[in-house]
Amino acid sequence: MAGFEIRTDEHLVRSTLWSNQLKTLLLDDLFAMKFVRMLDLPSDFGSSTINIPSMGEAEQADFVEGARIKYNKFDTGNYQFSIDQYKYSANSISEKFKRDSFYANDVIARFLPQQHRALMVGVETRILSVANSGQTASDLNTINGANHRWVGSGTNGVIGIKDFAMAQYSLKKANVPLTNLVAIVDPSVVYTLQTQANLVNMLTPDPKWQSIVSNVTPTGMKFEMNIFGFDVYSSNYLPSGITETVNSVSVSAGKGVANYFFHAATDDTSPWVGAFTQMPTVYSEFNKDAQETEYLTVTEYGFKGDFRPENLVTVLTSTDQVS
Repeated sequence: MAGFEIRTDEHLVRSTLWSNQLKTLLLDDLFAMKFVRMLDLPSDFGSSTINIPSMGEAEQADFVEGARIKYNKFDTGNYQFSIDQYKYSANSISEKFKRDSFYANDVIARFLPQQHRALMVGVETRILSVANSGQTASDLNTINGANHRWVGSGTNGVIGIKDFAMAQYSLKKANVPLTNLVAIVDPSVVYTLQTQANLVNMLTPDPKWQSIVSNVTPTGMKFEMNIFGFDVYSSNYLPSGITETVNSVSVSAGKGVANYFFHAATDDTSPWVGAFTQMPTVYSEFNKDAQETEYLTVTEYGFKGDFRPENLVTVLTSTDQVS
């Protein structure tokens, strides 16, 4: 009985400690989450749907003596998104392995970073995915007369210097602040930028907005250069495999990737919005029938990518032009 009590206490302590560590790692290291407006939900939040009122602007009108004043509604609509991702990562280790392997403790120690990595990649991929699905495919997504989605201006659908200028123009027309500008692009785009003779002299090797983000190797996202005021970061988790034609220009069939240009801030201007209803939580227990110790990490969250459509420009490029 004493042995059983010690084993139970060990799992309770380990579960609590690992859960707190995983929460810190996920929030600190996940790159894309730095650009998401995260909602702080109450602890007793019991719904899977979140509603955010959309507010309009005050307007002026001519006063006509004797005429009734018209009162405009200030709440113009309702923005809604769902908590639709319920994910877990699970591992186990047998008692026999613990007895036989000299490296058993090293293997157990890897459960935390490995489960952290699995969940982090899932969250990163989801955030970048909902941004693309938040726009209308095969459409220019025009706002205030400026396009917010198009195919790269280079030959065969690759990136061009014009695309950076157009992205800045589109953000200007949408009244988006031109500070903290960030571009998240596919590695194939970085290759194109680094090998085009007319672009090399325009690339700045240091980030302009150094206080916004920092290089975090586990995320797979890395600072590359600054061009036309955009700090350019590369990522392997952007939506890919796209076949699309916009304004009669196409990316290579099944080889397109969505690259994003936006003002990076986690306030009301953020293009993304999201929330966790369960932060990553680790459980561990001993399975006496299987004679193994099981470790389970569970999290639940939701993201949506069209919270601020005016603050997102998507440039589609072909990934098969690297040679």
